[in-house]
Amino acid sequence: MRNSKLVRQRLAAWFRANGRDLPWRRTTDPYAIMVSEFMLQQTQVATVIPFFERWLARFPDFATLAAATEAEVLAVWQGLGYYSRARNLHRAAQQVVAEFGGALPRDVAEIARLPGVGRYTAGAVASFAFDLAVPAIDGNIARVLARLVDSHEPIDTKAGAEILWRAAESLLPKSGGREHNSALMELGALICTPAKPQCLLCPVRENCRTRDPDSLPIKKPRRKIVAMREDCAWIARGRRILHAQQPGPRWRGLWKLPALTTSVNGHEPLTFLTYPFTHHRVHLSIFRAPAPPRLAPNEQWFLTAELADIALAAPHRRAIEQMLSKL
Repeated sequence: MRNSKLVRQRLAAWFRANGRDLPWRRTTDPYAIMVSEFMLQQTQVATVIPFFERWLARFPDFATLAAATEAEVLAVWQGLGYYSRARNLHRAAQQVVAEFGGALPRDVAEIARLPGVGRYTAGAVASFAFDLAVPAIDGNIARVLARLVDSHEPIDTKAGAEILWRAAESLLPKSGGREHNSALMELGALICTPAKPQCLLCPVRENCRTRDPDSLPIKKPRRKIVAMREDCAWIARGRRILHAQQPGPRWRGLWKLPALTTSVNGHEPLTFLTYPFTHHRVHLSIFRAPAPPRLAPNEQWFLTAELADIALAAPHRRAIEQMLSKL
């Protein structure tokens, strides 16, 4: 990239004056930074902050997290969604303890071998924890770079991604990766936003090649959203409600209301809601049902007072809260 040194200088000066005070920016602890990076995947900063603080209070280091059960991990994570992140973080902690004695290595390639750690997360942890000058491209940085170099390749294709990684590498300083990557990320979050970027306030506007920032970055067409139906049972005995623990990669280990196995045609649901699920829109309906003669191995009664302490799928927690508010 032309004038890379000048771009870096302007970015750094702007970041020192305008960077937000975020909890994970107050530390260089590799564990805390890795936790923040896992939580920030597909989740906004404001949402993450209380979860981040609660998580560190319960699991302050790799060793504590590695020793926890999956149920304990999911219970603390609940509310953030995308539970595979929690499972991968748990497995990563176990690997760090088993292979590195609980201390995260400084090597980017070693970090990238951990479960749930891709090219971006490895670079982010290496730069934010160890100040290494390595590239890291998240959604904010991708947008900034696509506009800076005026790339019209879809950024979610191999060709488009490689253009951005080359641009990121050409912009790297010789040292000081923490401030550099933080500045790029912050520019995308505060100035070079998806809609209505504030170009007049941008510290590198003179170095930006695009003349139509609103049109960038380009992405492949989105897949069509498919409607799905989920019918579940409200089986209650006094203050106890029957739940079923889920198998499968997405919900594994989480509790939900039991799935209905009988037809509900002609019956009105007690409550209903909708929620997104990877290119789907799920319509969750809850119907009253009798208790089974015997419980399945994955079923269990819980008192309503116990529900706050179990790993309960967020849509089902909302449905249960709606039901309890009507009682």
